[in-house]
Amino acid sequence: MTRSVPLRRPLAALLLACAVLVSATACGDSGDSGTATGTTASTEVSTGASASAPASAASPSASTEKQRLAKTRFVANAGLAAGATYQWIVKPYRAGTFKKGADGRTFALVKAGLAGGFAYNRLKAAAENAKGDPLLSKAVAPLTAGIESLQGMATKLRNGEAGEGDIGAFESVIDSIKSAGKDAGAEVKDKVPSTSQLTG
Repeated sequence: MTRSVPLRRPLAALLLACAVLVSATACGDSGDSGTATGTTASTEVSTGASASAPASAASPSASTEKQRLAKTRFVANAGLAAGATYQWIVKPYRAGTFKKGADGRTFALVKAGLAGGFAYNRLKAAAENAKGDPLLSKAVAPLTAGIESLQGMATKLRNGEAGEGDIGAFESVIDSIKSAGKDAGAEVKDKVPSTSQLTG
């Protein structure tokens, strides 16, 4: 009898321990998954909150950065258009280099044709860049028709058919773009492109 008592106690203790372990594991699983779910949910909520907080906090700076980049690109493209126009279209025209019989006329006309096409493309790019900044976009939007009017100018220049009105149109569009940029806080300065830029 003395042996059976000690044997029953360890057996009962073992069974009790197994029961506790099984129920604890079962409870732990549901508790863990509940905790995990709760944690996941709370993580999602907190992540959502923290994600939206930085997103809303980052939005103004991201928007500001986008506008700054738009202005920088606008200034670069408009500056190249202005530089090409004045260097290879306006200056040689005013100097009389485009006139028949003038020294270096053929070369000047070829260069003017390249400059005309290049300037038109850079002006279109500048107008597209301007869309990234509300103030600049508003200032440049009315000038798109003027930019489009320059589309066939490269051919006229190359063929020596561009007259005072054509050169004036180029100057007018460039001056308007510069003025619009200045009013929107994006001052444009002439930047003469290289020959490789003109031909590329």
